[in-house]
Amino acid sequence: MIFNTDIFSQYIDSEIVGVNFPAELTINNVSVDSRSLLNDEHTLFFALVGKNHNGHHYIAELAQKGVRYFVVDQLPIVLHKEAVYFKVSDTLLAFQKAAAFHRASFDLPVIGITGSRGKTVVKEWLNFLLGQDYKVIKSPKSYNSQTGVPLSIFGIKESHSLGIFEVGISLRGEMQRLQPIVQPSIGILTAITDEHNEGFISIEEKIQEKLVLFSSVDVLIAEEGPIIRSLTSDKPLMTWSLYNTDATVYGSLTGDVLSIAYAEQPLFSVQIPFTDVISVKNMMSCISVMLYMQMPIEAIVTGISQLYPVELRLQVTSAINNCTVIDDAYSADFQSLVIALDFLEKHKISKKKTIILSDLFFNGDNEEEYYLSVLQLLKSNNVTRIYGVGECISRFLADCPGVFLYETTDEFLQKISLDEFAEETILVKGSRAFRFDRIVSFFETKTHETVLEVNLNSIQYNLNFYRSKLKVGTKVMAMVKAFGYGSGSLEIAKLLSHENVSYLGVAFADEGIELRKSGVKANIIVMNPEINAFPAMIAYDLEPEIYSIRELKAFLKVARARTCYKYPVHIKLETGMHRHGFTTAELDELIAILRFTNVVEVQSIFSHLSSSDMPEYREFTLDQIELFTKNVNYLSEALNINPIRHILNTSGIYNFASFQMDMVRIGIGLYGVGNDPLEMEQLRNVTTLKTRIMQIKEVENNESIGYGRRYRVEGSRIVATVPIGYADGIPRAWGNNGGYVLINGKKAPIVGAICMDMLMVDATNIGCKEGDEVIIFGEQLPVTIIAEAIQTIPYEILTNISQRVKRIFYQD
Repeated sequence: MIFNTDIFSQYIDSEIVGVNFPAELTINNVSVDSRSLLNDEHTLFFALVGKNHNGHHYIAELAQKGVRYFVVDQLPIVLHKEAVYFKVSDTLLAFQKAAAFHRASFDLPVIGITGSRGKTVVKEWLNFLLGQDYKVIKSPKSYNSQTGVPLSIFGIKESHSLGIFEVGISLRGEMQRLQPIVQPSIGILTAITDEHNEGFISIEEKIQEKLVLFSSVDVLIAEEGPIIRSLTSDKPLMTWSLYNTDATVYGSLTGDVLSIAYAEQPLFSVQIPFTDVISVKNMMSCISVMLYMQMPIEAIVTGISQLYPVELRLQVTSAINNCTVIDDAYSADFQSLVIALDFLEKHKISKKKTIILSDLFFNGDNEEEYYLSVLQLLKSNNVTRIYGVGECISRFLADCPGVFLYETTDEFLQKISLDEFAEETILVKGSRAFRFDRIVSFFETKTHETVLEVNLNSIQYNLNFYRSKLKVGTKVMAMVKAFGYGSGSLEIAKLLSHENVSYLGVAFADEGIELRKSGVKANIIVMNPEINAFPAMIAYDLEPEIYSIRELKAFLKVARARTCYKYPVHIKLETGMHRHGFTTAELDELIAILRFTNVVEVQSIFSHLSSSDMPEYREFTLDQIELFTKNVNYLSEALNINPIRHILNTSGIYNFASFQMDMVRIGIGLYGVGNDPLEMEQLRNVTTLKTRIMQIKEVENNESIGYGRRYRVEGSRIVATVPIGYADGIPRAWGNNGGYVLINGKKAPIVGAICMDMLMVDATNIGCKEGDEVIIFGEQLPVTIIAEAIQTIPYEILTNISQRVKRIFYQD
């Protein structure tokens, strides 16, 4: 960005203070965060002032680091001789004016999005749908606040041909400040609900305030309705509806097919990936935009069918006393609080929901009203307990029942007892200044520096990759057995339930029971049920795989005693794996038992492919499929049933998609591991095992390292000790087969035998220090490399990661 200094100064109503200021400002980075590593000589820093932070306190430090341009409302006592200061009366207002100044220099179409729900989803989906034809600049994550919108706008460059920005407000008067910044030419009003109505007298006032964003649009796209019609008579309006055929765009939903009628165009149908009401409405907004922009119908149909879930990055970890902690300890404003509370509801493990909240960023006229709105928001989200930390929240919520208040984070940590928390979900949300990361650590059950990070967005992506290979209507069973292939079952099960998979698969009843106790309501199949677990399975609505006559008779006995009627079971057929399942010779006896009972009902019949990942055994796999088809048809006809049929596993989906039948089972592929190099290229890494350097030492020539003196040093070497070993799941064989870790992106060979809790690496040529991060496996060091080197499979490595390793789940 290049700004004329005088014109820029006039636009933001500033006085220029400085000895030698240039005629033009060359700006590469606009910053409001003094800690940003991007702050340099081409940074324009706005010293924003909040209740718990003041950017002016860091100006001298930033000037020493090379920052030269500052927007301030008070000059530092000592002026840096090379710095230029733009003195204004309000730095936030100047920040917003500067963004508007930058926006005005670009003549490109901009889509502005506001509403109560769906802003981020519609933004991300439109970016996906239009990204092939336009160079899109969009809001990062959910940057839709009074500071987030300007930061988003500053990202516009000459190369961009379309902008997509979301805008959120929580109080009256806020949109008036944001409209000049965005200047949308196409407006989208997403769902308006009565949720989060704090700060507004009525729905009408809330809509009217949001409509300020669209004061100069070429078209406003919104759901048809009397309120919208009454409030937008002066605006060019394009409406959509799922109920009113008079709308500009009318959508009729049947199952997962959305039929679209628009103007004089022929009726066309779209296969939609999600059928919940909010998602369908968000898709209608996207379809309307694409129709207005005259996108080809084929592009609309293809694009909408490939849409994906949009999630926000928040971290979830296990905590003391069977609690779960949601870590959002780095920002606190009203809009992000709304997002975090939605996340809390989605990931709660019981009805008990607790929030620990710091003072929130505020820049307005009535701070008391603001905090009362915050309180109302918390109550409307059924938060069980509220802990407030900070001077402002303590002052304004002092007389509110059920709210526990502390002036500082230290006071909270000193006075709180861990015994107060059990079997609940705790949202920890605070601005960086409050150091709520200490509160998160306070609740954690494990403090081991070794962690397994699980990217839930990657699991979503991988699920959708395999779904893209399926026909419309094919069901998906997702395997979460073996502790989610080592990643952690609960959060993954919740995610997959949210993604509407038809079934979850676990190995043993205990795994399914834990999911049920944690609130997972999806259909769960137990793949290896033990007879003594049948009563508990029925109590927790778990569906058994039935693989033998003995097992079937045992289950029928338990089910009859509990007066079960048509309890769902899943029949396993033996087709060549020779592990377990009914053989062809046993089918008649199976039929004889099932034909005259209504205690159970066959939900599915399936088998398992032994070699679907091995091209050399393709004919064997086809023989398995043929035998399965023959036997399942025989059973279905004899029993007069129409069960779900499934035989394809992960590699089967990839290599034998034409045999997907009624359902497929996705296992290791969800976790980013394929059995084919081309398949791997299309998957995203899910898990990253990392730790930190514990100690660094210099080891002299001919000295030995580790047990048994198995490694002798040649020449002087720098050796780093890393706190992870075979008790954490690292195979000892990896240390003897060219094993290595990554430190600062460089290979550090493992030297000496891997110990129970530690391993040592040669860090001679890396240039690292104690505390530096160490990657054991992840995107740059795939687990498949380790598996190949020690002649095992990725499953074994992933499932061997010890329970003592802390799992961190996050979403981008």
